[in-house]
Amino acid sequence: MKLLKLTGFIFFLFFLTESLTLPTQPRDIENFNSTQKFIEDNIEYITIIAFAQYVQEATFEEMEKLVKDMVEYKDRCMADKTLPECSKLPEKICAMEGLPQKHNFSHCCSKVDAQRRLCFFYNKKSDVGFLPPFPTLDPEEKCQAYESNRESLLNHFLYEVARRNPFVFAPTLLTVAVHFEEVAKSCCEEQNKVNCLQTRAIPVTQYLKAFSSYQKHVCGALLKFGTKVVHFIYIAILSQKFPKIEFKELISLVEDVSSNYDGCCEGDVVQCIRDTSKVMNHICSKQDSISSKIKECCEKKIPERGQCIINSNKDDRPKDLSLREGKFTDSENVCQERDADPDTFFAKFTFEYSRRHPDLSIPELLRIVQIYKDLLRNCCNTENPPGCYRYAEDKFNETTEKSLKMVQQECKHFQNLGKDGLKYHYLIRLTKIAPQLSTEELVSLGEKMVTAFTTCCTLSEEFACVDNLADLVFGELCGVNENRTINPAVDHCCKTNFAFRRPCFESLKADKTYVPPPFSQDLFTFHADMCQSQNEELQRKTDRFLVNLVKLKHELTDEELQSLFTNFANVVDKCCKAESPEVCFNEESPKIGN
Repeated sequence: MKLLKLTGFIFFLFFLTESLTLPTQPRDIENFNSTQKFIEDNIEYITIIAFAQYVQEATFEEMEKLVKDMVEYKDRCMADKTLPECSKLPEKICAMEGLPQKHNFSHCCSKVDAQRRLCFFYNKKSDVGFLPPFPTLDPEEKCQAYESNRESLLNHFLYEVARRNPFVFAPTLLTVAVHFEEVAKSCCEEQNKVNCLQTRAIPVTQYLKAFSSYQKHVCGALLKFGTKVVHFIYIAILSQKFPKIEFKELISLVEDVSSNYDGCCEGDVVQCIRDTSKVMNHICSKQDSISSKIKECCEKKIPERGQCIINSNKDDRPKDLSLREGKFTDSENVCQERDADPDTFFAKFTFEYSRRHPDLSIPELLRIVQIYKDLLRNCCNTENPPGCYRYAEDKFNETTEKSLKMVQQECKHFQNLGKDGLKYHYLIRLTKIAPQLSTEELVSLGEKMVTAFTTCCTLSEEFACVDNLADLVFGELCGVNENRTINPAVDHCCKTNFAFRRPCFESLKADKTYVPPPFSQDLFTFHADMCQSQNEELQRKTDRFLVNLVKLKHELTDEELQSLFTNFANVVDKCCKAESPEVCFNEESPKIGN
């Protein structure tokens, strides 16, 4: 079996089903054949990913049984897709004897079609603390395993990664597997295998985290706020990237992209395949009118061209594009145009404003759209609407200035506190506003928030970078599932207004509804193994201690919590230098909580 080099999330492919409509145009037929070939070549990997994401608790052996069935049926199904054994993957999983009862998804199997798919989707767990630690091999053992049985090593790797990343689209995981194999193949030939593997694994992990955050973010927006929000997100994104595109062409492309997310986020694999292919064909068939930067991308083979287009630079701003579009603030007929077709009117505003402001973040553009909507709602009910909305630009500049100052303040905070200091600040803050989240979730969110600042605060496009990445972190906090509940204040920020979600979170105080767990001295009991931990492991233990400390002593001020945390750090430092660390920890640990 051949693992194709899929670079990016362009082909969200899972499994072929009987409802795929065959294309009729030559270009579409070529694309369909490539997609078909991709599925045939990667049926094992696709099945592993889908099964491990649907049933995260399942064992590798249970997954292997399904893979064996799918490979056995592959040839028959490719020849005749109407055969009963060629049913969709959720149906195949439900048909596995005893599995639904063992792993508690019988309720999903009692549903049919789209409702069954959605049930499987909502059954996914983003907090994977229930899974055992990710299995690790000594570099020498890993290389021996790769050389002796490449297929088994890759299958195990995909299974473990997929079950821990249940919302990541399959092509992203396939790309990670490709990079994993490239790293293994290269580093196993090196003398210093440990250093090579550690160094070259970093960009692969970063790639997975970045795509995971973005895909969960957009799917969460879709499921909580509906297609219209995704529609406006992509109007802003594509208007910035392709500023010379005509509005009519943009809307056609955005509709393709939005429908693509409908299928991919809900697990409708056929729709995901069809619509994703349609998006790429659309862009490349109209590249002259869309962008001058993608010609070479569109000449690449189908799997590679998507990543190329995503990574391409923003197109040059048209020379005849004015600095501002006056028809939305200067015209006497703004209210009449809005009333005639509100959706199209605000889509045009988003398009015109976004392509003129490539320096703004997507959340900021959406905030400006919301401010404009609210302004017109007020102005169009006054005696002199034009005199009211004439000052709209001042309102836009005001909110942008406010957002910019927030980012500048946060970057200054980062410069003053340093990376670790800023992380502790956010671990305290996030735990105070959402103490109901698990310790692992809060540690992960704190790390990602700090990554946003360490990545962006030295860049020229600091504002857009920080705002975009911080918005992804709050999106992850809110989660994908529309029914996720944390506490009333957090739920309000997550569900009320997508554009103003981040400012809403910034205004939150400690959750007053939270009841801390009973005091446990175990939290303040440490042993000599703290001194034997590697740097990364010790940092994780330190972060978990701080989060659990905030959960336990939720009523304390940030300064008081920081003082207790400093006591902890001093004890660890002192005892790890002592002749008998264990004796030292036994004597000093009880003093930390006092």
